[in-house]
Amino acid sequence: MSGWIGLALIGVVAAAALWASGVSRSLWTLVGAAFMLGAAGYALQQRAGLGEHLAASDAIPVAVAPEMVELRDAMLGRFTGDGAYLIASDALMRAGSRRSGVNVILLGLNHYPRSLTLWTGLGTAMAQHDAAMSPAARLAFDQATRLAPDDPAPAFFEGLAYAQARDYRTARRYWARALSLAPAGTSYRREIALRLAALDMVLAQLDAAGTKKGAFR
Repeated sequence: MSGWIGLALIGVVAAAALWASGVSRSLWTLVGAAFMLGAAGYALQQRAGLGEHLAASDAIPVAVAPEMVELRDAMLGRFTGDGAYLIASDALMRAGSRRSGVNVILLGLNHYPRSLTLWTGLGTAMAQHDAAMSPAARLAFDQATRLAPDDPAPAFFEGLAYAQARDYRTARRYWARALSLAPAGTSYRREIALRLAALDMVLAQLDAAGTKKGAFR
């Protein structure tokens, strides 16, 4: 219970600091949303009944690449209500809390059940949680595609999950689809094209290595 009291005190102090520093009222909603996400994270992870002990973790942090976050923001937006849940999920994943990273997106889907952003993010988080392109991840990406069949984001990030699982040929199929759906003139179309070209080089090298290996048999 003391943890919740401490959290409430932090909220009061933060509100007082915002008021004293003259922060615009229009920004209070964004700050409040961030605070609520922090409270949600505490609710997901806290164990108030346990005694004190030194923090220790054997969790393996997920490397959330900044360039992938930037590309996701360009494709899906960043400063949105549903996007805030992905920011929280990224932080949890980096800390090695994979299950909580998934749970915070599920929490967001309770509020935004038809969010393309969250279903796409859930597919990515599920793949990171399982360290593979799991059936659960595929279901999430399928739902994102159903919600927005002409949006390149679900195809690109599903392809990314396959690429990270080293299924490069399947990844190429999804990235080729994402490129075909990306509108001309968008900032992210070139990024998709560059990654698809790099993937083609990898596949060409694998094919060449396979051909060379077969020649020596």
